[in-house]
Amino acid sequence: MKALVLAGGTGTRLRPITHTAAKQLVPVANKPVLYYGIESIVAAGITEIGVVVGGTAAEIRSALGDGRRFGARITYLPQAAPLGLAHAVRIARGWLGDDDFVMYLGDNFIVGGITGLVDEFRRERPDAHILTTKVADPTLFGVAELGPDGQVLAVQEKPENPRSDHAVAGVYLFTPAVHEAVAGIEPSCRGELEITDAIQWLIDSGRSVRATTITGYWKDTGNAEDMLEVNRVILAGIEPAVEGLVDDASRITGRVHVEAGARIEGSRITGPAIIGEGTLIKNSVIGPGTSIAANCRISESEVESSIILEGARIQNTGRITDSLTGRSVHIIGDGRTSHTRRLLLGDHSKIHIAS
Repeated sequence: MKALVLAGGTGTRLRPITHTAAKQLVPVANKPVLYYGIESIVAAGITEIGVVVGGTAAEIRSALGDGRRFGARITYLPQAAPLGLAHAVRIARGWLGDDDFVMYLGDNFIVGGITGLVDEFRRERPDAHILTTKVADPTLFGVAELGPDGQVLAVQEKPENPRSDHAVAGVYLFTPAVHEAVAGIEPSCRGELEITDAIQWLIDSGRSVRATTITGYWKDTGNAEDMLEVNRVILAGIEPAVEGLVDDASRITGRVHVEAGARIEGSRITGPAIIGEGTLIKNSVIGPGTSIAANCRISESEVESSIILEGARIQNTGRITDSLTGRSVHIIGDGRTSHTRRLLLGDHSKIHIAS
């Protein structure tokens, strides 16, 4: 069995971060979200992984390499334009051959991984097996109508009048039958080959399509709010550790990981939180729900429920919350503001906060 990981999307909902970085590599709890997906695939016993890449191919290749660091072998499959999930299956046809495969969207996050889902597929081997989860607004997703035995009766892509509240999550398992389905569909009104149309083709052709509904946590990290939520979820499970230096004037409370080479001086860190290697936190308040990446400098400031990427400088800013800042961002204040700021900043941004 192989895995097909989609990492070619442009991440328009995460701009300006994704003007200079692949959305799949934005870190949560100081690790790129794509890594969690690769790790869950390998944990399920799948080590042959094809990664579909687009305009950020060089960055994805640099981050993943040949896959050895994950215990896998990675093959890169270029996609000239993001023309739909079924189009990704089409361009991967030669590499996939006649193997069963799991398709995993690289910006999705599932607590607990996919081992159980893969094992279920291997036992029963329907022509397709999808993962669904109940959502408040199914019009934003592909939607599955399910029978009482878990059989999928119909699927629709972002319907105006959904027939269920079961969204199709970003994990799909297929036998080679899906290739006939992909060949048999036409582009949708969006100009894309929709995987939901291919699944519906299988259903209409009398093929077996089943679903597993997850009750645990799943999130498409396509926007800043979702990214921050996933960050909080992951941080809630980190093992506390102090590998760096914390002076006597500082206080660490709750699940906090201070990485090697980090220094905490005269500050309060409230978990869950992670402080990256080489980072200096001075006379500041950090957390809860905050990830500070490597080689940052934060002084005379408060940062809560935020993701701060590598090399950031935050000085005299007052309180920053629910924020996502890019690499080498420089935020400086006059130290007199009592307002709370919420920021979304791309790499190398410079901003002055006045009272």
